[in-house]
Amino acid sequence: MVSPQTLSEAERRLVAGWAADCAERVLAVFEAERPEDGRPRAAIARTRGYARGERDTAGEIRDRFGGVAATEGVSPAAAAAARAAGQASAVAHMGAHALGAAGYAALAAERCAPDHPDAASAELDWQWARMTPAVRAALRSLPPLGENRAGPLGPGLLARGRLGEVIRDLQSRLQDVARLGLP
Repeated sequence: MVSPQTLSEAERRLVAGWAADCAERVLAVFEAERPEDGRPRAAIARTRGYARGERDTAGEIRDRFGGVAATEGVSPAAAAAARAAGQASAVAHMGAHALGAAGYAALAAERCAPDHPDAASAELDWQWARMTPAVRAALRSLPPLGENRAGPLGPGLLARGRLGEVIRDLQSRLQDVARLGLP
């Protein structure tokens, strides 16, 4: 049985480009602390290649970035930026990781600006402005965070704490637009 968090291959390619945009926007946060570590940048480049159809799904899954290793010994903001890249690279495996990429990117922005309580919301606004109607439709088809155990949107890491709040905010925006009948 296929998880509702998977999305079709065409939808995964669509949301992969958007997820790469989200991760790349905060990449400098990681690179400021670890300029010699090219893993997040390489993960984003591979994700873009997947989105353009230059990489196949199996190859991208095989080569996806292990974000945890790049997060050791860096600040919480840099760790969130590296995790955004890792989540983006995992979109080929399961489309729901796009929301993880966006959530971690917003968290990185927030952690860089502790004196600006609206930093995560401002980052979500930026992400929203880059969503095409097709990306919104694909992301809207994903189950609500924490309600389906068959993937990253289950009750695990993405559903917890501030990260979970940020992803729920993004999913709420997607549903609000749908209720208004907008693409």
